[in-house]
Amino acid sequence: MLMPKKNRVLIYENLFREGVLVCKKDPFAPKHPEIKDVPNLHVMKACQSLKSRGYVKENFTWRFSYFTLTNEGIQFLRDFLHLPPEIVPATLKRQPKPDNRPRPKVDAPRSAYQSSDRDAYRGDKKADAGAGGGSFEFRGGFGRGRGAPPQQ
Repeated sequence: MLMPKKNRVLIYENLFREGVLVCKKDPFAPKHPEIKDVPNLHVMKACQSLKSRGYVKENFTWRFSYFTLTNEGIQFLRDFLHLPPEIVPATLKRQPKPDNRPRPKVDAPRSAYQSSDRDAYRGDKKADAGAGGGSFEFRGGFGRGRGAPPQQ
């Protein structure tokens, strides 16, 4: 699709910066919510073009397309945008580890299961409940089949 080069560059820059791009399947939307001043149709078609060349993978769910860069796509966008190899998408950057805050001390660790829990649960149950617990007498089929002759 013919589109201005500045739109294509804005789409590619956003895709490279984040590593993923979310696009709603709405060709009539006037603007894309993340990329300012770019119609949603241009974003859809630019990502469709990258997908057909194998530079992005698409995951389509409930009218939203989630495009993720492949390694070939990262290399292509580096060449297209004239970026050095030190710059990588946000999906490839390591997350900083959280501060090693001291955890609260517990006197004695408690296991998830203790035998006293089971005994407390079973304490108020009747022993004769369940299969084979009471007396049962079969008195016939009540209309199913002919049945046995009456006993004397």
